[in-house]
Amino acid sequence: MNILVFGKDGQLGKAFKKLFDSMHTEDMHVQYVGRDSCDLSSSAAISKLLRQFEPDLIINAAAYTAVDKAETEVEMAFAINAKAPELMARYAVEHGSTLLHYSTDYVFDGAKDLPYVETDLRNPLGIYGKSKAAGEEAIEAIFTNSTQGQYAIFRTSWVYGDGGNFIRTILRLAKEREELKVIADQYGVPTSAQWLAQVSLNLVLDQALNHRKFTSGIYHVVPAGETTWHGLAILATQAAIAAGVTLKARPEAIKPIPAVEYPLPAPRPTNSRMDTAKLCKAIESIGDMSKLQHCKRLWGDEVKTYVAQLAQDGII
Repeated sequence: MNILVFGKDGQLGKAFKKLFDSMHTEDMHVQYVGRDSCDLSSSAAISKLLRQFEPDLIINAAAYTAVDKAETEVEMAFAINAKAPELMARYAVEHGSTLLHYSTDYVFDGAKDLPYVETDLRNPLGIYGKSKAAGEEAIEAIFTNSTQGQYAIFRTSWVYGDGGNFIRTILRLAKEREELKVIADQYGVPTSAQWLAQVSLNLVLDQALNHRKFTSGIYHVVPAGETTWHGLAILATQAAIAAGVTLKARPEAIKPIPAVEYPLPAPRPTNSRMDTAKLCKAIESIGDMSKLQHCKRLWGDEVKTYVAQLAQDGII
């Protein structure tokens, strides 16, 4: 099987590489694509790469994620987040391939009181969210009435992994300062890139690492539970201290503030919680309880494991 992974330098791309490297199978040929080998704002470059590698499985872990910069780099955001996945979807339909595409909570406005389900209407607030919503819509349109190929759009939130992210920033600041202020009125679910990559493959590959047929569509993919940025900062610092890391800012010195006290160029959704019942039902139908249990892992357990590993590796 030929697997093409876009976004090799991002947190999710790195997670997929770690996962595929652990599989050790001669029948699996994986190519990782980064900015240095393919300009995702170039339709010609994407089409050329797809024709050359002829992937059976396309994993689009790449995206334009500079949320604030997107407000002024509109054309670039739409080229990478909307046009690029459209081209990948077109190839998948024409060649009977599987496409895994990653989207975001930013396609919603955050005004809903309950967790979002896959069928809730998109209503993005900023350019980043609008470009990601356009990518979702393009994929759905291309696969409509198609007779071959399959796709999953995985909506997720607050991703962290191998690279710069909120958790690492908080722990760095906690080593430098005696007090921190963190937003406490935006709700969501922190998602481990490694967990996300594994759940994705649990859905689309069987035990023999062959394609599994699944119902194409959108899936919300986040661990169980919910928190705020403030709650995440508290848990991350607690986990770091438990792992033997010395911090200037103790958990009790992390003060909650409303989002209005930390204004940014692009608006953020207040509610980023997402209901994962659809995904869990799809995983449950596979009949492997370990995969279902993995799907239902608590966000806090994943964060504790992540921070402990950072401490062990000497990163914090």
